[in-house]
Amino acid sequence: MKTTLENANLTVQIKAMGAELVSIKDQNDKEYIWEGNPEFWGKHSPVLFPIVGALKNDSYLCKGKEYKMSRHGFAREMEFKLIEKTNTKAVFSIESNATTFEKYPFAFELQIIYTLENKNLHVGYKVINRNDYEMPFSIGAHPAFALPNKFEEYSLQFSNQGILAYHLLEDNLIADSTKELPLDNKNSIALQYSLFENDALIFKTLTSKTLSIIEDNTEILRIQYTDFPSLGIWTMVNAPFVCIEPWLGYADTTEANGNIFEKEGILKLAANKSFVSKYTIEIV
Repeated sequence: MKTTLENANLTVQIKAMGAELVSIKDQNDKEYIWEGNPEFWGKHSPVLFPIVGALKNDSYLCKGKEYKMSRHGFAREMEFKLIEKTNTKAVFSIESNATTFEKYPFAFELQIIYTLENKNLHVGYKVINRNDYEMPFSIGAHPAFALPNKFEEYSLQFSNQGILAYHLLEDNLIADSTKELPLDNKNSIALQYSLFENDALIFKTLTSKTLSIIEDNTEILRIQYTDFPSLGIWTMVNAPFVCIEPWLGYADTTEANGNIFEKEGILKLAANKSFVSKYTIEIV
């Protein structure tokens, strides 16, 4: 089942499974979200919760007990309820249950809020701690943007950074070593598959809070992520898409000790409190 949002500029579709954004089309019917062809990658824009990235040994310790959780958590594999709907807004929700407690021993509600405004799609997250004690979590976005032309005809433009340092992955974990991503005088870098031979580019911190996709020297899409300190950029070799992923948290480092409360980049939400954040996709 898909939910449709629409205004004079854009038509957006979200499916209930994972509350996943599956389509953004403009007035000319141009599609901006990757189609989800499983030949390359069968997702469109999964929500990453309650972890982002992989855990060391796919496990963690919480109050002395070991729990297993696969990469990016379980929210993307859950059916969300649509709890609010207008022509330009949809709110989806999941709550903890017996199955989630086996992987994550905390009572929670997660809401995903999609709001259309002019040529902007705001994607909001609300995490509610239903416990009488602190709850550790991470949350992140994973939207894949369709690149129908030749991959090398596209570039990414950062808002304000000359040289970027990204962390390398080692068995899906973040290694100590970094590489520089040199930008041109427009703060841009041309896309090429060789950038992703070692999986995603992981930026733990960025001063740049806006990233644009440039097609044939023309900006076509802009993603703003002021609330998110970290960012991933990823594609598969020969795949016609690029993922731009605002994150609050990231994969375990190779030196992680396994304690979820000591995990690098983890957020800690006070008892019975809520956390909100959002990012924006703007069709230029």
